[in-house]
Amino acid sequence: MKTSEFKQKPKSELQKMLVDSRERLRSLKFDLASGKVKNVREIRELKKTIARILTLLTESRQGGTKVKKIAKPSSP
Repeated sequence: MKTSEFKQKPKSELQKMLVDSRERLRSLKFDLASGKVKNVREIRELKKTIARILTLLTESRQGGTKVKKIAKPSSP
């Protein structure tokens, strides 16, 4: 699913999708450990989907602006 499709969904549905995706990822990780997973790429895609959902939820909490990471000052 593309980011633009996620943006059209209400916040409550995104949160439900997040819970479902995390549960699916957990299940896939257990199956991977037991050797049942044939499509390892699905795990990677699911992680990216979770990250997209979390980004949109964070942006909505911040008032719709993109979240920027603040660089830590380097230690001398």
